[in-house]
Formats: sequence, structure tokens, C-alpha cells
Amino acid sequence: MRRAALFGVAAASVVVVSGVAVLAVGSLTSGGHPAGHHAGHHAEHHASPSTQDGSVLPSGEIDLVGLDPSAQAVSFLDEWVDDGRVVRRDEGGDTVSEGQAYGLLAAVIARDEESFDEIWDWTTAELVRDDGLMAWRWDKGQVVDDEPASDADLDAARALVLAGDRFDRPDLREHGVDLATVVADRLTVETSLGRILLPGLWAAEREPYAYNPSYASPAAFAVLEEATDDERWAELQDGSAAVTSKVLDATALPPDWAQVHSDGQINPMPGPLGQGDPVQYGFDAPRTVLRYAESCVPSDVKLAGKTFAVLDREVDIAARLDLGGGPLSEDRSPLSFTARAAAAAAAGDVDASRADLDRAASLATDYPTYYGHAWVMLSTAMLTTDDLGGCPALTGAAS
Repeated sequence: MRRAALFGVAAASVVVVSGVAVLAVGSLTSGGHPAGHHAGHHAEHHASPSTQDGSVLPSGEIDLVGLDPSAQAVSFLDEWVDDGRVVRRDEGGDTVSEGQAYGLLAAVIARDEESFDEIWDWTTAELVRDDGLMAWRWDKGQVVDDEPASDADLDAARALVLAGDRFDRPDLREHGVDLATVVADRLTVETSLGRILLPGLWAAEREPYAYNPSYASPAAFAVLEEATDDERWAELQDGSAAVTSKVLDATALPPDWAQVHSDGQINPMPGPLGQGDPVQYGFDAPRTVLRYAESCVPSDVKLAGKTFAVLDREVDIAARLDLGGGPLSEDRSPLSFTARAAAAAAAGDVDASRADLDRAASLATDYPTYYGHAWVMLSTAMLTTDDLGGCPALTGAAS
């Protein structure tokens, strides 16, 4: 049973932290995605809802609460996609490979072949590198960070395979298989715990290996194993599960970042290069819970459910927690509530899960951000449908 919330909401303000809408009470401490340029992922910065290039924030007129995943996906495509480009209007109007992948997944959920083609066409024209991976960041008409981020490539490959099947498009499925092969070739490594997914090409250069637990996606691994008939995807499933299990044996919650030694030792880290935010369950780690909750492997779902007791201590869960579940700030974000919804579903508490999905959708509606809207939409689909190739923990919760 949840204890009473420790923090009030008097004099609350809303800020945007690396694309995540957070409800801030009092002063804002440092936060945001911990990886920087060399990590090939989110730069650490705080952004206000104003933009740098004159792009306009979404209207916020669509209430995401109560919408089915398809309607949420249509809303995401309407609000955040311009001519195939997923625009982070709340962060100055740039585009990242992760966002393009989320857009592709949204088009799959919405069954919108035209939008899928537009997003993939823009991606191939502007982000896809000579090796087939995607450059991470594009701004003001050009790529400004060429380093790939493996979660984006993994989600894009998954989306392409699913779209190929959904729209009866062998060409899309072939693109997905090709991208999956490059990911397996260049962005995975073997350890004593099994094969793991590296966050970027930069991480292959030294051991221990930088590791982001939230990049591992059992459902995506399964989709790509079936599509490619490549045993490395089964190895990734087993190795990633071994790492996640070992992490959750040592700490109540997974960290945003860790390092994995070739001998299997794992250390939580404050960032991909050992610097940045404190070791925390912040704006990356909740995705670990979501991705494991949607798995079709019961032992994976059990790992997601293992986090529920800690996440359920407070009604208003903080956006950033230490690995024991203690709050590191008084901020609130949609991602935190969607992850707790996933943990609740995995633990069998359907009512708590649905309540947290609604809470996340309400927060994302009131304070629209690209990242918050994306994960409300993706989480609802992951937990209530098999649209993304997983097994919904809230079976029968959505039509």
C-alpha cells in the first residue's frame, strides 16, 4: 500500500528536462538524459518550452487520458511530425534518431502506412549513414552528431519488420532485416553473462563496456530473431536478461547507466563515461521496466514486476530516484508513471497499472513534450496490445 506522498504541490511549476515534462516543486536540481556527445545519445541540458527556431509547441488540446493506443499514436503523429521529421519542439526544434524510431513505431500502432513511409523516407535521406546505422542528431538542416545510438536503431529495425508484415510490404521488412544485421554486427559484444547491446560504436573501444539497461528490448529481440533467423538475437535476449537480473539482485531499481566487465561484473555508473548525473533511476532507466514488462518471456515479466514494491511507496513518484527508491528531486514526469504502470501490470495489479497510465496521460496532456507524449503512447500500446510484437501485460485492457 502506498504511503502518503512526502511532497506537496503548492507553488509548483512545470519545466522541461531533456524533453520530459516534469512537475517541479521548489528548485530544480540537475537532471536529464545523462549521455553526452560521445555517448551518441541525449545531451545533458535543461530546456524551457520556448524554441530556438520559431517552431511551435503542440496545442495541448487533445486529452490523452482514455484514448486507445491507436488514437494516442495518431495524436503523436499529428503533433510532433512535420513532413516525416519528428520535431522536438520543446528542445529547440531538433531531431534525434530515437524520435524517428518512435515515429515509425507510432505509425505501426496507428496503422498509418503513408506516415510510416514519410518518416522512413526522411530518415533515410537525412540520418542513415553509409554503414546503415542512423546518425543520432540533426539540427538546422544538417547532421550535427554522427554517432549512432543503438536503442534508436533497434527500435527502427523492429518497426520496419512489423510494418513490413502489417502493410504487406516486403521492402520494409528487408530494410528492417538489413538494419538488424548491422546492429548485431557492430553494436553487440560477448561477455561471460552472454551477448549484450552496446549503446554506441564508441562503447566497443574499451572494456569494461558502457551499458544502458533501458536499451535492451526483449520483444524487439524476439521480433528480429524471427525475421533474421540469426541466433545472435536469442543470445542478446539471454545475455540482456542475465545482466538485468544481476542488476536487480543488487539494487531495487535499475540505473540509467552501468558498465559491464567481460567477466560479468556490473557497476552502476553516473553516466556512460563515469561522469554526469548521480547514479540514478532517472529519465532512461524506467524504460527498462517497460521493455521487460512487454516481453513474452515470463521470467522477463517477473523482473519488471520485481520493481513494483519500491516504485509503489509514494503516490506521486518522483522523476528521479536513487537505486533504493529514494527521491532525488521533487519533479514528476509521465515516464515515471508509465514505468510504474508496467511494474504494476507485471506484478498483477491491474487497477494500479491503469491508474498510473491515466496519471501519465494527464501529465503529458497538461504539459506536452515530445518524450512524454512518445512514452505515454508507446507504454499504452506495449501494455495493452500486441501491436509492437510483445505480449500485453494488461490483457484485454484495450480493444
